[in-house]
Amino acid sequence: METLKQELLKKCEHFIQQKTAALQNAMQGLKQDLENESKSSAGDKFETGREMINIEWNKLSNQLQQYEQMQSVLKRINVQADSGIAKAGSIIFTENANYFISIPAGEIIVQDTRFYAIGSKAPVAIAMLGKTENDSYTFNQQNVLIKKII
Repeated sequence: METLKQELLKKCEHFIQQKTAALQNAMQGLKQDLENESKSSAGDKFETGREMINIEWNKLSNQLQQYEQMQSVLKRINVQADSGIAKAGSIIFTENANYFISIPAGEIIVQDTRFYAIGSKAPVAIAMLGKTENDSYTFNQQNVLIKKII
């Protein structure tokens, strides 16, 4: 049976795969648009169209690079580690919500439990980092108790 951390990690990897595939499809479409643009246009309109496509291509390339960095973060998470201290790779159960400090993948349901996959630079993660079980942290002017850390 997979551990909770392994399941959360797989869901985060799946999130990245979906986002990466969508970006690659969009980039492929832009590539085709660029080829069509160079076949059918002339003059200033041609240059404007090409530039718009290049701007969009650069945006998508930057997003793809961010997802590659997130993938690198996931590869560094040790699913065996269980230090009891909130850090990257920790699963944190609080009285308000459950968090997986990894990448900003949003809400994930595993074993009928709702988790929020957040990056270590997220404000709530920063408030929790270094804390241990039964510690409290303050977030949005609210004091929150950490029940368990895996």
